[in-house]
Amino acid sequence: MPAPEVVREVLAEAQGQGFIGPGPLDPHVAHALCFSEVIVLVRGRTLDHGDHLVDLGAGGGLPGLVLASVWPELRVSLVEGSTRRAAFLEEAVDRCGFGARVDVVGTRAEVAGRDPELRGRCTVVTARSFGTPSETAECAAPFLRVGGLLVVSEPPEPRGSAGWPMIGLALLGLESTSETPVDPRFALLKQASPCPDRYPRRVGVPRKRPLF
Repeated sequence: MPAPEVVREVLAEAQGQGFIGPGPLDPHVAHALCFSEVIVLVRGRTLDHGDHLVDLGAGGGLPGLVLASVWPELRVSLVEGSTRRAAFLEEAVDRCGFGARVDVVGTRAEVAGRDPELRGRCTVVTARSFGTPSETAECAAPFLRVGGLLVVSEPPEPRGSAGWPMIGLALLGLESTSETPVDPRFALLKQASPCPDRYPRRVGVPRKRPLF
């Protein structure tokens, strides 16, 4: 399913402001759509009004805005710590006509992950270029309900189990969804048990002192 034209226009503006990487926009949008494909493949269904997706480090709106357009009943929270990017996303959500089902959380993920409205309540967390595996996992796990899915875009050379070690993930209640990669472009992790209350640590610590 192609992204609606208004979403593409917003993404083009985001790219013009440096919130999305260079090059033709189409590959960026296509990659965002791949998130939806792997989510359906792993979960066995699309996402609807009973689901809640968090996009970590939403930046210029990839993949969050695209996924909000793919699933018109899905609740989406765009978590973005940059004031400038968050302001852009607020305008983008309004222009795209998403209404109240899509909101912008303009704060760091370490803070948002302790919000009782978000913690342990989300079906899926996506991350396109948020940080290292350890930082991404620590900031994502607090949002996920048990059984929830973390979908992380991998670099051209996938990191595999070396980047996402089972022992490190277990500290956060996470585990791999499969011994065999479903799609090498993505790391797919399941919230097997509630994330312990001590995570995430305070702002900046997940990056400075990685768990793995």
